[in-house]
Amino acid sequence: MDSSEQTGRTGFAEAPHYHGHRERLRERFREAGADALSDYELMELVLFRALPRRDVKPLAKSLIARFGSFAEAVHAPETRLREVEGLGEAAITEIKLIAATSARVAKGQLKNRTVLSSWSAVIDYCRTAMAFADKEQFRILFLDKRNQLIADELQQTGTVDHTPVYPREIVKRALELSATAVIMVHNHPSGDPTPSQSDIQMTKTIMGIADPLGISVHDHIIVGKNGHASLKGLKLI
Repeated sequence: MDSSEQTGRTGFAEAPHYHGHRERLRERFREAGADALSDYELMELVLFRALPRRDVKPLAKSLIARFGSFAEAVHAPETRLREVEGLGEAAITEIKLIAATSARVAKGQLKNRTVLSSWSAVIDYCRTAMAFADKEQFRILFLDKRNQLIADELQQTGTVDHTPVYPREIVKRALELSATAVIMVHNHPSGDPTPSQSDIQMTKTIMGIADPLGISVHDHIIVGKNGHASLKGLKLI
């Protein structure tokens, strides 16, 4: 009997070629960090646990090609991920876990800190939480008199280009939380964070209701996959 045939029948055949590739990729990640890996290679690492007996490189490349980047892929809606051939529920769970983890870490950087002195952390959190969503979302960061975060609440979710916003409800919620300031955040699914005239007018309406009640609107931030815009920074409010 041929020795290679015997090896195959007894279950001690040489490991598939991708096993060596996986270990080399892991080693590169350990030694050089994530910046040394391309988007599809980082996606491979995510898929390894969900698909232990499969060469996941083609699937990882397919995901990046379809959604545009690693960030866009992990934040893609589950319904769209299910459209990708070969991507099962276990793999989708691993992918969404990455998105949830990044949002939790970014949010943790805001807790027990003065928000206005941690502006880069605010922007990072807002972009992580909302920039890649496929529908508009309107979020409020409620602050106390020391400008520390009291609550972070998603107020509304709308369509691809519109979110209904109710100024009096926002102010009512701020009073309930004893907040003295708010930062408003919403996303533009188009990717372009440029404020619209309705964004500016809505912000001014909220400021007009909030100011007499001692509630400051520190800023209105718009995020998108192509960056962010601050209405205060642009001197629009």
